[in-house]
Amino acid sequence: MPARVTGMAENWLDAVKWDGDGLVPAIAQDAADGRVLMVAWMNRDALRLTAEGDHAVYWSRSRQKLWHKGEESGNQQRVKEIRLDCDNDVIILQIEQIGGIACHTGRRSCFFQRLEDGEWQTVDPVLRDPADIYGKR
Repeated sequence: MPARVTGMAENWLDAVKWDGDGLVPAIAQDAADGRVLMVAWMNRDALRLTAEGDHAVYWSRSRQKLWHKGEESGNQQRVKEIRLDCDNDVIILQIEQIGGIACHTGRRSCFFQRLEDGEWQTVDPVLRDPADIYGKR
């Protein structure tokens, strides 16, 4: 489980090299098998909330708000460990993907396309129709 930081000083957040928009890329990796499931962005609040709780919270650049992963789909990410890379500019979350679907396309991973003979090929199946997950938009 992530280190609980509730009530502690937030100096650890100052070690992160935030970009010009106050963001850092965050990689969600399956703690069981190491597969990279998705990449998102975190601001200070998202990283702090993730460390204080046990579920991933990101910053949605398109919606300009905090995004609690799974708030619409139910496919939450239970955080097992939080790591910072050697340059202090990338976060990796070791997670358990609740429901087995990390991608808004209904797939396990956002990385479902593979380059083959100069073309991107979809190689992972849709596990659940996005319309069933998110409703008709």
